[in-house]
Amino acid sequence: MQKNSIKTVVAIGIGAALFFVLGRFVAIPSGIPNTNITLQYAILALLAVMYGPVAGGLIGFIGHTLIDLSWGGSPWWSWVIASAFVGVVVGLFANKIKLNEGNFGKKEIITFAIANIVANVIAWVGVAPVLDILIYAEPANKVFAQGATAAAINSIAAVVVGALLCIAYSKTIAKKGSLDKE
Repeated sequence: MQKNSIKTVVAIGIGAALFFVLGRFVAIPSGIPNTNITLQYAILALLAVMYGPVAGGLIGFIGHTLIDLSWGGSPWWSWVIASAFVGVVVGLFANKIKLNEGNFGKKEIITFAIANIVANVIAWVGVAPVLDILIYAEPANKVFAQGATAAAINSIAAVVVGALLCIAYSKTIAKKGSLDKE
């Protein structure tokens, strides 16, 4: 168990750093204010199914907090919480997907896609806009437009790029019974 917990802590650190770099420096403006096209949710999806909901939540929380802090202001907590929520929800599907066993076929891809779409839609069309209104008194039409855009962009990135990363990773895992005794 100790070995797994150390691997998980390292994964959280590396995942948060990758989430930060992709979200801060590899971002294309979407045309909607403060909403960018990025790939950090693909990394979050991969690591959440590899390490589970706690790691996924912490990667999203820490990574998004670092992005916000790097802009010179304070974190935008409604979006930080939404990123953590995505990581937790996708991570909850880790036991169904079993990526670490080297399985990532059609059934797992469909489960992965559903997990990511559900997590992103709830996070960005529900959690983030509602918290924006409650915490920051933001106008509803603005935050729901941002949320819908983020849900679409992040779902596409997580499903397409995340699935490709999962496929590539699964091919590096030796399957049970694949090694013959000589």
